[in-house]
Amino acid sequence: MREIEKNLDGTGLQIGLVLSRFNSDIGDGLLSACTAELLKIGVSDDAITVVTVPGALEVPLVLQHMAISEKFDALVALGAIIRGETYHFEIVANESARGISEVQFNTGIPVANAVLTTEDDDQAIARMHVKGAEAAQVAVEMANLIRAL
Repeated sequence: MREIEKNLDGTGLQIGLVLSRFNSDIGDGLLSACTAELLKIGVSDDAITVVTVPGALEVPLVLQHMAISEKFDALVALGAIIRGETYHFEIVANESARGISEVQFNTGIPVANAVLTTEDDDQAIARMHVKGAEAAQVAVEMANLIRAL
């Protein structure tokens, strides 16, 4: 039996990050944690590409372009959707998540989803560093797994 082990070695990987500028303080925290973790696990600084977009609904389109460029081994979606007083939260959260998932299913390029969906700013602040770092690990692990398959 062949078992493929978890591999968090980012050496030689090209990673693309798409950051929503809406709720920028949370996004900046996610980005900082994600890039720090990528560097820690071996992705070189010049192998990380960061692109920003206005909001979470724009993230999937840019991920799609990056994925079909064949320049990246994995991608990461970063941002925060914080509940407001209207139904708009559900639309943005659901459509953003759907679009992000579709990119990886349609292209075969792994996409780590670190677009937070929270009830308030405090929840987002409490999660941004952990989720940013976890997204980096997911991207590297999945890129290595796809290579191994």
